[in-house]
Amino acid sequence: MVAETRLYDSLGVSPSASQEEIKKGYRKAALKWHPDKSKEPGAAEKFKEVSQAYEILSDPEKRKAYDRYGLDFILRGGQEAPPGADAAGGMPFGGGMPGGFNMGGMPGGTRTFHFSTGGGGGGGFNFSDPGSIFAEFMRQGGGGMGDEGDIFGNLGGGGMGGMFGGPSGSRSRQSNGRMRERPPSPEVTTVDHVLPVSLEDMYKGAHKKMKIRRKIIDNMTGKRKLEEKIAEMDIKQGHKEGTKFTFKGWGDQDEEGGTQDLRFIVSQKDHPVFKRENDDLRTTVELDLKEALTGWKRTITTIDGRQISVSAGTPTQPGHEIRYPELGMPKQKKPTERGDMMVQVKVRFPSSLTTAQKEKLKEIL
Repeated sequence: MVAETRLYDSLGVSPSASQEEIKKGYRKAALKWHPDKSKEPGAAEKFKEVSQAYEILSDPEKRKAYDRYGLDFILRGGQEAPPGADAAGGMPFGGGMPGGFNMGGMPGGTRTFHFSTGGGGGGGFNFSDPGSIFAEFMRQGGGGMGDEGDIFGNLGGGGMGGMFGGPSGSRSRQSNGRMRERPPSPEVTTVDHVLPVSLEDMYKGAHKKMKIRRKIIDNMTGKRKLEEKIAEMDIKQGHKEGTKFTFKGWGDQDEEGGTQDLRFIVSQKDHPVFKRENDDLRTTVELDLKEALTGWKRTITTIDGRQISVSAGTPTQPGHEIRYPELGMPKQKKPTERGDMMVQVKVRFPSSLTTAQKEKLKEIL
């Protein structure tokens, strides 16, 4: 039994979820709400919410405290015992957090949190910048974001030019209300960005060009200046969400001559008809109760534009599934082969029946 589930709900996982499930839940939610991808109102706030939920649940010690005492306890920095907890038995931390429980979070920028209730004091927990959480997540492998290696090559689309205005690896960090610069790292920084791609482009393949604006050091003056480059990438048939495109040395340049790498991570755009499951595609047909009992017919447009007739002349059970081989997505390593298309039936039941209708149904059934 956990004290509350709101952080788990943010990631779409249960309180019993494994660390791998939490990573997958965060990956899915972060890619959905990332400001570079989503244009929905409140997307930035949702992105912040899921990133900071992941910061708590991905740390075993923080997760243990959250499960037992809830978020408000963590926001207070563990300085006050929850109601009903006694010092000897109910509160194992003795008024504070156990050794090794780092309430400082990961390096980042301004720290806020969507769930804050305003109860934190001076020693409360400071959350990391959502962008820093996401970038660190990607640097560590993105929770199984795809088994394809880095791909050098070619992607159409725009709207992302200028988003590399500053080096993300040099943000300052806030700690107890004071700002301090992050110490420089000798390692090459990889800057990750979401690349939204439609299901159709993943089916047929596409060539895309992205305008990149980066800061470099002018060799003549020694001052920073902006440079524009065009990154070209190929979305190949069967490419999946999580595919990575890396451009070494294409990011911002620092005063010492070091240059960031840029990496685009493919995120599949939502499709109005199909949901992708590996190489298979799934769609849903809605029937009313009359159709489900007496027969029905629909026309479905496949991902390659063909129209096929789907029907049944006998009673159809809710959840019934019809599989059409070789009408799904191309297989990346064997593009001449395709996955399947599944049509699943959803039955829409009436919300109410009159007495006469009930009697009639009883006579018929």
